Amino acid sequence: MAAISDQFLRTQLEERRQRLETAIASSGESGPVVQLLQEVDSALERMEKGSYGICETCHDSIEKERLITDPLVRFCLDHLTSEQQRALERDLELASRIQRALLPKQNLQYAGWQIHYHYETTGPVSGDYCDLIHPDNGTGELYFLLGDVSGKGVAASMLMTQLHAMFRSLISVGLPLDQLVGLANRVFCESTMAGQYATLVCGKASRSGDVEISSAGHLPSLLVRKGGVSSIGATGVPLGMFQTGQYPAKTTKLDPGDTLFLYTDGLSEARDRAGDEYGIGRLVKFVGERHALSPDALTAACLKEVKSFALGTSRTDDLTIMAIRRTG
Repeated sequence: MAAISDQFLRTQLEERRQRLETAIASSGESGPVVQLLQEVDSALERMEKGSYGICETCHDSIEKERLITDPLVRFCLDHLTSEQQRALERDLELASRIQRALLPKQNLQYAGWQIHYHYETTGPVSGDYCDLIHPDNGTGELYFLLGDVSGKGVAASMLMTQLHAMFRSLISVGLPLDQLVGLANRVFCESTMAGQYATLVCGKASRSGDVEISSAGHLPSLLVRKGGVSSIGATGVPLGMFQTGQYPAKTTKLDPGDTLFLYTDGLSEARDRAGDEYGIGRLVKFVGERHALSPDALTAACLKEVKSFALGTSRTDDLTIMAIRRTG
């Protein structure tokens, strides 16, 4: 485990210890609270001895994501008790239901736009982020967001949930797009540990067909037209890397029938049996030849294509696709 992660976890444990001591002193709490304090002290002692984060059964490293979510864990996933395994399964099922409930309405049609997305996880929870927001302010503006949080599992899903809540709150303020993403980056930097980041496309579509896009280190967005496909690259670094990051917005205009295609690396980095990557070039050619398809048909065709490409291999990353078509 990186030293910066050790420091983060030590701080979490010390803060937890202080709160427990305060609770015991102020209310005379005993029993479970005292036992929890003893567990925190034991974890801090293991840090001093250099054995923290090591499974007490097999002596291999405990999964980093689990330590981030619960710094008191002492065993890796392979050596949980039956009761611990059942508790973990219940927690994952609950997290999965919460995450699914946060997804936006499917097949949204709003202010001359039609949107379809596909959200597919490799496990119970995902680090991919997908949202559609149309503020109730009479402007007809539609915000679309698609991103990918670093890491996997519960820790990544928690950051995804944080992004969802953050942008839902910030968009209501009505900031220009570049300021919106810049502020989100500062909040993200202040509320996450070092080494955690997220790539993200944040865009705003208007009734006129104008689209603003700010991309925080994400894969190129594809503008699919009858005359070909053009890409819109990143305008800044991933969220969480530098508090002073700048995220200027690029502006383009879509005519009726044009489609904006967004995706995470679960699509572009899918591999076949030979280990070859699907790649952005192949994706550009594929969607360009199907520019006339509706968002749901284009998404379905793309999924069929990439699954055929990767036939016989195991998917290792979450996969999210969003197609945004101007209809009028």
